[in-house]
Amino acid sequence: MTPKTRIYLIRHGEVEGAASPRYNGQRDVALTPRGREQYQAMAQRLATEKITACYASDLSRCAWGAGLIAPYFGIEPQLTSALRELNIGDWEGMTWQELMTCYPAEWQARLHDIVNFRVPNGENLLDVQARVIPKIRQIVAAHPDEELLIVGHGGVNRVILLDALGAPLSSLFNMEQSYCALNIIDYYDDGKTVVKLLNG
Repeated sequence: MTPKTRIYLIRHGEVEGAASPRYNGQRDVALTPRGREQYQAMAQRLATEKITACYASDLSRCAWGAGLIAPYFGIEPQLTSALRELNIGDWEGMTWQELMTCYPAEWQARLHDIVNFRVPNGENLLDVQARVIPKIRQIVAAHPDEELLIVGHGGVNRVILLDALGAPLSSLFNMEQSYCALNIIDYYDDGKTVVKLLNG
């Protein structure tokens, strides 16, 4: 059987302001009590796995969960800015409703071209792909035939999953990433990649 590296890729738990859809981007928003409970449940869910390393975005909503789960496996989480959420620039912290009201033309432009549209002072999806996917490749290469935990964000996780599926970035919103969702991706030594679980 071909050796593989398995990644347990989770999204962070629920954050403050979740009741109103918004772009938090790289703002350091706090977890809600429910978000912390979701992490506790995920720790129990993963407890029987053989995870040997943990990587996470250095934003607190991911770092907190990595810090909770990693000790179950006797490991220290490695935090990295490379796994941060899309920087949404001038729109950070704004709700979708506010954006539709204040920036109607730009809102429609982003919906029309989700891959290339860049909010002023922010990133587009190509920028996110260019910093996230090389980091994932580096992590996988450093842990042959191991099981890893990665704690990321909704947008970042979608970019990772689309890459694993060989699907275009334009399909970003064709998949859901619920708070504290679990995805499982197997990276085989022969270059094959298989998504075993999506938004579980």
